[in-house]
Amino acid sequence: MSKVMLRRAAAALTILAAVMAFAAPLAQAAPPTPEEDPFYHYAGATPLASIAPGTVLKTRTLSYHVLGLPTPVPAIQLLYRSTSQLGEPTVNVTSVLKPLLTIGAPQVVSYQSFYDSLNPVDEPSYAISGGLGLGGAIPQVESALIGPSLLADRTVVITDTEGENADFAAGPEYGINTLDGLKAALASAATGLSSTKKIAMIGYSGGAIATEWAAELAPTYAPTVNSKLVGATMGGVLVDPAHNFHYVDGSLNWAGVMPMAIIGVSRAFHIDLTPYLSEYGKSIYARLEKASITSVLLQYPGLTWTQLAKPEYPTPESIPAYVHVVNQLIMGTGGTPTIPLQISQGALGELEGTAGNKPGIGEGDGVMIAGDVRSLARQYCAKGDKVQYTQYPLGHIGTAVPWIAEAMTWMNARFLGLPAPQNCASIEPGNPLTPIAE
Repeated sequence: MSKVMLRRAAAALTILAAVMAFAAPLAQAAPPTPEEDPFYHYAGATPLASIAPGTVLKTRTLSYHVLGLPTPVPAIQLLYRSTSQLGEPTVNVTSVLKPLLTIGAPQVVSYQSFYDSLNPVDEPSYAISGGLGLGGAIPQVESALIGPSLLADRTVVITDTEGENADFAAGPEYGINTLDGLKAALASAATGLSSTKKIAMIGYSGGAIATEWAAELAPTYAPTVNSKLVGATMGGVLVDPAHNFHYVDGSLNWAGVMPMAIIGVSRAFHIDLTPYLSEYGKSIYARLEKASITSVLLQYPGLTWTQLAKPEYPTPESIPAYVHVVNQLIMGTGGTPTIPLQISQGALGELEGTAGNKPGIGEGDGVMIAGDVRSLARQYCAKGDKVQYTQYPLGHIGTAVPWIAEAMTWMNARFLGLPAPQNCASIEPGNPLTPIAE
């Protein structure tokens, strides 16, 4: 990372620290939740199905809030038309954070949050409007990552990637929401982004799900947005969810992600997986229906699929409904990015309590699998994409630190128009990304 970027990052962290110091005595009353706030709901006469995806339905301008406190940074929030995992018309919210000074055509950073939650209250838009909550603490922490882009005079677009119902783990829907959010941001007169020529996407973990799916869907789903994209950087990537299910099975830290994923997939695809669960599994399902990732980490140490499911379903693959939907969540099945990619992945999950080298899985970062990520990178390389892949001997949380430094430097170079680096020839083979037989 350059000295200028380090100074900007330090300044952003200083500002965040100052805000945190004064948060307790100055905190304002929380705004209404997304379920209560009329802004989040569409009541127009025109049916949503007759409105094009990405169309702005409502606009409001407020201050960007950190820890419930307003900052001088303006936030323009847009309710827009989007599409669910099943192709149904939906509404969603994106937030456009404007730097205090912009010179020339605005450059845009599309930042995908890793808020990973089954609760709409944890959406970034709610935290930005002043909402506070345990799950919403993640978007608050991410202010330190967003700050350097604002200080570099770049507009930051932050979409509620999981959609209005918090469809956790539904990757294609994440990507569609992201792209429709960018369409809305570019079309809105309030944002001043109509002259934008350069957009970079960035996201880690849950944010990487949205970033990658947006990158692979953009050429066909949003060609106008794709024409402005200069690159996408991501870390801690969920490539093949069926593999990850087995990887976190029985882990110390990440096993609670299993029931969260079951709930999220059930919700996104409108299927009921509870008949396959044991009584214990059903009790966890009921407990976590509005849970955040912050509610499950280290809370279910050693939890296994056999504890969650009835004995007649010894593996997730023994459930046809599960197989049908999980095959649709494998990255690379929706298209091929046409932009440079920077991908970072950890490969020492033992640091976070997940056993390494399970058969057919290999090393991972505790929740994401390095072999799957390498295979995706190699797949894109083979199709002519420029991919810069970095693997770290760290866990999922630990990898975020070197990734953000690498990502910021890489993204800045894309805005400057420098040639994108690639190391396709040195990326080692990974795992087969083959759909499960139905």
